[in-house]
This record gives sequence, structure tokens and C-alpha cells, in this order.
Amino acid sequence: METVGSASTVWTRETATGEKRDLWSAMKRGFRGRCPRCGEGKLFRAFLKTANNCSVCDLDFTPHRADDLPAYLVIVIVGHIVVPIALWIETNYSPAVWLQLAIYLPLTFVMSLALLQPVKGTVVGLQWALKMHGFDDNPPRGVPPV
Repeated sequence: METVGSASTVWTRETATGEKRDLWSAMKRGFRGRCPRCGEGKLFRAFLKTANNCSVCDLDFTPHRADDLPAYLVIVIVGHIVVPIALWIETNYSPAVWLQLAIYLPLTFVMSLALLQPVKGTVVGLQWALKMHGFDDNPPRGVPPV
């Protein structure tokens, strides 16, 4: 029968090896559409398509899994802006329904499109900073990227 060694390793932030990743800097760089590591290379090759890697520091972007989270966050953000404005205008001025639709639908559409890419970049930066979904220092072997 084998015995386990009595020395135990205590994992702390200081004992962790690898590069230090600042969460807020990575999220800010992602919001601007830049590489979360260096802040120089482009994060996106099309509107919502991430590049395969950074052109400056060669960080691999393929492991990111933003999925539907950016869309959910945009819905929450835009909803928290548009709904109070709509309620305030309705209670104070009570404009015609066609005028409300002519204002709120384009406003919601434009705000959603304007926020979708920055929010997705922020989510990718968050995943990189927290070493999620293959952005860690020791990714699992034999698991192909999706």
C-alpha cells in the first residue's frame, strides 16, 4: 500500500506561476477591441468574429467561449437605459404610440449594435484574465478547439 507524502502545498496568489493578468486592464482592452494581453493587436477580424491570434503578441484567441453572454449583457444594459427613459416620457408627456415606436425602436437597435462588439471584447478579456476556457497556462492536452 502506498502512502501519501505529508508535505502539502498551499496555493496562494503569490505561489501561482505564470504571467500576472490584471482583470480591469484586460477588460478595458477588450472593450476597445484590442488584445487583452498587449493592448495593441486587433481582437476582431469582422464585426463579431474574433481573430485567430493577436498580430503583435501572438496570443491565441481560439479558446474563448463568449457564446451568448455578450448578447444577454447588452439586453440588460440597453433595457436599463431605454425603459426608464420610456417610462419617464410616457408619464410626463404621453406622446402618441407611433411617435414612441419611431423613437424607441431605432434607439434600442442602434444602442444594441453599438454595444455588442465592445461587450464581447470585454467578455473575452475577462476570460483571458481569469484563465478561463483554454486561456490558462496549462491547457488540457488532446482536446481540440471547437
